[in-house]
Amino acid sequence: MLRGLFLAPWIAALVGGWAAITVEQLPDYVAAGQPVTLTFTVRQHGVTRLTGLKPSIEARSGDVTTTALAAPGRDTGQYVSTFTLPRAGEWTITIHSGFLNSHVTLLPLQAIAPGATTPLALPERERGRRLFVAKGCVTCHIHGDVAGSGVVAVGPELTDRRLPADYLKQFLANPAIAPQSGPARMPNLGLEPREIAALAEFLTAERHALR
Repeated sequence: MLRGLFLAPWIAALVGGWAAITVEQLPDYVAAGQPVTLTFTVRQHGVTRLTGLKPSIEARSGDVTTTALAAPGRDTGQYVSTFTLPRAGEWTITIHSGFLNSHVTLLPLQAIAPGATTPLALPERERGRRLFVAKGCVTCHIHGDVAGSGVVAVGPELTDRRLPADYLKQFLANPAIAPQSGPARMPNLGLEPREIAALAEFLTAERHALR
């Protein structure tokens, strides 16, 4: 009986109980007290765009929490949420997809005070690590530099997996260049060249370079 209880969530995931969330235009930082808009897509099995959901955003910083609903965007399976982070500091933002318990918690986002000096640009490897979470890679793949990665682990583990950078960039731009099968195949996420470059930098980096 106990074995069945432990297997039940895993079986539910395999038969359709999970989705991946892909965030568009992830900011390096935001301004406190000013509206922030996040646009994201929800895909069942990381592939099929889901409509009719009621996603929500939850942002936390210390003892302060702010929430917001998301409305359908212009594209299928796309949703848009606008919210305000009321004070400067690091904020942990969780996107609840509205599809069962599927959600993603982004790596901490810095909110700066109005008029504060613009932060230095993120190193490409760190930007790539953040995109690994925000683009949904964290759901399907394990990577040792991203805590909690591999939520369903239907894709290959990427920790210390070395792929030629040029090939990796081509694959991220067009996953169809590699043969794939099964319901959890890699979709084309419409990544921008800068996002592809940052992800490739992260995925080809030595792990100790991020410590």
